[in-house]
Amino acid sequence: MKTPSYETLELQFDGQVATVSLNRPDKANSMNTSMWKELQACFEWLDEEPTVRAVILAGNGNHFCAGLDLAMFGGLHGSSAEPARRAEHLRRTILRLQDNLTAIEKCRKPVLAAIHRTCIGGGVDLVCCADMRYATEDAYFSIREVDIGMTADVGTLQRLPKLIPDGVTRELAYTGRNMDSEEARELGFVNRVYEDRDTMMREVMVIAQSIAAKSPLAVRGSKEMLLYSRDHSVSESLNYIATWNAGMLSEADLQAGLRAQMEKLQATYED
Repeated sequence: MKTPSYETLELQFDGQVATVSLNRPDKANSMNTSMWKELQACFEWLDEEPTVRAVILAGNGNHFCAGLDLAMFGGLHGSSAEPARRAEHLRRTILRLQDNLTAIEKCRKPVLAAIHRTCIGGGVDLVCCADMRYATEDAYFSIREVDIGMTADVGTLQRLPKLIPDGVTRELAYTGRNMDSEEARELGFVNRVYEDRDTMMREVMVIAQSIAAKSPLAVRGSKEMLLYSRDHSVSESLNYIATWNAGMLSEADLQAGLRAQMEKLQATYED
């Protein structure tokens, strides 16, 4: 396996689990132009790399992510003085940033976000793309865009209402207040809360390794179905899983799983 390297991300491996760490600790992992691009490149690579079965998304340093690097605002509108062309440039920029983060959601491998301390603005957009979220006791979340006079535009307002009650999403979006980790756990936004970052990283790795031990096809199929069901009706989703399993159900994996259950052993599966 030839591992790529990045300017703003750190990529590490533990068996079949990859850990992607935001790596601008001196800037509280704020998301500059390079990080947006590299997130997409990294998760597209992870999607294609067969030896990776699960991914942990974390942050180096004292904060998970302080959101968009404000230095990016200078070039958002482009160089044209003509209003319509400036508007088109901004729209295309926003769509590109959306695609950068959607690559996390599209990655076929489950993504487990491990969040400590600060997660605001673009950081919330980021973790909403993950399959599940885990947090430290000192973690907090804030849709901070409203405080600088803008509407969040790269995914939070579209994904968060599917994860927590709509009224709570609206309150967070309209007020910009902090949601602490305990409230996030009570609402189901994070699965579990841990005492500190080291404990969280250790325990999340155990969960990721458990996922990595399962049939990769079955796990990837489960992610595909859950995402599809979020955006489609029950009848459409039932039809899709019937068609999916008609073509994707692996006899080899099924036999390995059944044999392991009967013999009380750990099954092994092809990548």
